[in-house]
Amino acid sequence: MAKRSAEGEPIIIKKYANRRLYNTDTSSYITLDDLAKMVRENVDFHVLDAKSGDDITHTILTQIIVEEESHGSHMLPVSFLRDLIRMYGNSMQAMMPSYLEASMTNLQKNREQIQEAFAKGLETNPLAQMAEANFKMMQNAAEAFIPGSRKAPAPRQAPASEQADELAEMRAQMAAMQEKLDKMGK
Repeated sequence: MAKRSAEGEPIIIKKYANRRLYNTDTSSYITLDDLAKMVRENVDFHVLDAKSGDDITHTILTQIIVEEESHGSHMLPVSFLRDLIRMYGNSMQAMMPSYLEASMTNLQKNREQIQEAFAKGLETNPLAQMAEANFKMMQNAAEAFIPGSRKAPAPRQAPASEQADELAEMRAQMAAMQEKLDKMGK
């Protein structure tokens, strides 16, 4: 639940024609960054046009998102933005606000559950155990399908005397082959 001002009502922010925002709760001018911070702190507020009294909260919140996106904090993928624009004027437009709100509520609920699960620790955390199992499965799949990704067992080192015997045998075989080639060439 959003925090409220001392009176239990949302804080009123007035936007003046000169684009300045005035927080009536603190009697001070604020910025869009201050409003973004209030949102993150779950402080409930309404932004009203100082001249007309119209509620422009939606417009100001959209402006905060545009500012965040323009500063390199890209959270909204281009494909999502295109889909969202396509929804304007569509017969589904009326359903989108409640759908997006429900989706965001579920996302927040899932995030809280994941945070709680990770706080319990890896040994009792089923999500962390699943992540570890998935990692091992991906590793095994990589080893099976990508040549050279599987670590070959270390070759058995033969004793030095065995190595010398093998080397002598190879030399003898090469000499024999050379001899055959010489005979063929005469």
